[in-house]
Amino acid sequence: MSTTANLDSSSVTTIDLIRHGEPEGGVLIRGWRDDPLSSRGWQQMRDATAGHAPWDGIVASPLKRCAEFAGELSKKSGIPMTFEERLMEIGFGEWEGCSPEVLYRESPQRVSDFWNNPVECPPPGGESMLRFQQRVGSAWQEIQSKYAGQHLLIVAHGGVNRMIIGQVLQMPLTHLFRIELPYAGISRIRIEQGCPRLVFHCGSLD
Repeated sequence: MSTTANLDSSSVTTIDLIRHGEPEGGVLIRGWRDDPLSSRGWQQMRDATAGHAPWDGIVASPLKRCAEFAGELSKKSGIPMTFEERLMEIGFGEWEGCSPEVLYRESPQRVSDFWNNPVECPPPGGESMLRFQQRVGSAWQEIQSKYAGQHLLIVAHGGVNRMIIGQVLQMPLTHLFRIELPYAGISRIRIEQGCPRLVFHCGSLD
């Protein structure tokens, strides 16, 4: 899938990706499960963005763990914000809300197969990686065109941000979960002369 369609090759676009902070409820498998941020998660996000508001716009997943912080940041900074449903996390089906520890204990091979090859081994009842790729990819295309020449912040999920980075680097889908991405982790992509580049991953806005 091309990542440069309909872009002005003379402009420079900078897009920062931030993963949400820790949600309430502890470590669980979360895709479409809509838990809000914990108090620690709020602090992680505020610390990650403290003193920085260079963005021309904010685009966020509508799930609470992304949307509520994005709303706060938009209100405090006066930066316009929109929600994009296609930036929701991948759906984990029957695994939603499960503890990874319990899943590994009860279905170790199935869980291992998913992390090693999510394309061929999706969670039971979960969203396929190909469908996930299509919806995130279509959003990514439109975002690049709409915000060409601007500096944008995307507030989304581990899977979504990995998918975007993977498309920029042309990684195979089977390797996406090899990208480490902690809570409130930030990555930057710069698009110049029609070419997207990963500037930094899990770095600082300083």
